[in-house]
Amino acid sequence: MRIAFITSGAAGMYCGSCMKDNTLAAALNRLGHDTLLIPTYTPIRTDEDDVSNSHVFYGGINVFLEQKSWLFRHTPWFFDRLLNFPRLLRWVSRFAASTRAEKLGGLTVSMLEGTHGKQRKEIAKLLYYLKDEAKPDIIVLSNLLISGLVADVKNALGVPVLGTVQGDDIFLEALPPEDRLHSIGLVQQNLRLIDGCFATSAYYADFMAGYLDHPRERFHVVHPGLNLKGHGLPRTYREQPPYTVGFFARLCPEKGLHQFADAVVEYRKMAGAPPIRVRLSGWLGEHRRSFFEEQMLKMRATGDVEHVASPGHAGKIEFLRDLDLLSVPTVYREPKGIYILEALANGTPVVQPRHGSFPELIEATGGGLLVEPNDPHALAEGWRQMLENPEKRQAYGEQGQAAVRERFTAESMAQNTLDVLKRYV
Repeated sequence: MRIAFITSGAAGMYCGSCMKDNTLAAALNRLGHDTLLIPTYTPIRTDEDDVSNSHVFYGGINVFLEQKSWLFRHTPWFFDRLLNFPRLLRWVSRFAASTRAEKLGGLTVSMLEGTHGKQRKEIAKLLYYLKDEAKPDIIVLSNLLISGLVADVKNALGVPVLGTVQGDDIFLEALPPEDRLHSIGLVQQNLRLIDGCFATSAYYADFMAGYLDHPRERFHVVHPGLNLKGHGLPRTYREQPPYTVGFFARLCPEKGLHQFADAVVEYRKMAGAPPIRVRLSGWLGEHRRSFFEEQMLKMRATGDVEHVASPGHAGKIEFLRDLDLLSVPTVYREPKGIYILEALANGTPVVQPRHGSFPELIEATGGGLLVEPNDPHALAEGWRQMLENPEKRQAYGEQGQAAVRERFTAESMAQNTLDVLKRYV
């Protein structure tokens, strides 16, 4: 089968959706299926081997200029290519990463309008490539925010098109109210043309079916999986404090870094609680620097805290293996939870809020504890319960590791994806 995945670059950030799409495409290729990973907006960023196409469609500079001026909607394609070089897009991404969703309402609406929007030239370029070069048997979109192209793709190629939901509502909810309502209406309209949808958890399939008023049976749940190369090396579990509590995700409010910091303060006030070290790592955007420093000051006032700059693949594994537990107390309802699977793949148990995909992952793996969401004191109590019982903590880590190796691998994700695709081809 020849499969085209159209994914979205995340302006230079390590993005869970990009990384999942890259892992999936690589695994499908290993299974013998010709899989193309086609980036849009910017090149993707991943800490594994990048298997994406070197050519970026819907290049972020062109898309922005076409939104702002009629002149750039009519420039020749050879001129547009000058603005689509991956190195230039990566450089511009350093500034684009600080652009908030509330400033992108008009652009989002225009993109969802497809050829009725201001980026119709970008659709023509992608159609030319898909029809004359890629020639896929089926197309999968990494999110529904690029669904404006579906009608034209289906008319030009006559192949099934599937979508993926893996955080679309988070972006949509950040738009200004009028643009949000307009965008949701356009997504619902485009969704009627899409043959089916992937969801990264049963929770998110249920939620998005209601959010978009779309039949639940059209959503197929395929959980994320990991390429386990390098994961799962032998480790020892500490039996004596100080224990190490870690945070590994984007260092931002959405991931709950402030709640993690408040939990550190709460924990260190608990009489008799085992002493802890605190380690944090993950991608840090410059626009979040002051927020990050504020949280670090809060924690440093109570004791030892270490920040590890965003590492590559080997460094990430080393970081996770050194932890006694991981917590990422997101304020939003996480649809994927890849960092949970990564921690468990290295035998590190987790303490997570009881919302989003976390209950689903904890139930499936037995790899940790759930606590009340948005409650730093409850999170700290969960840490204490975990750290006061070394045998139980080790059991959580070993159960989680075994479950990830059995059910949450790149190969299982690829095979489950194929089982769905075969229904449509």
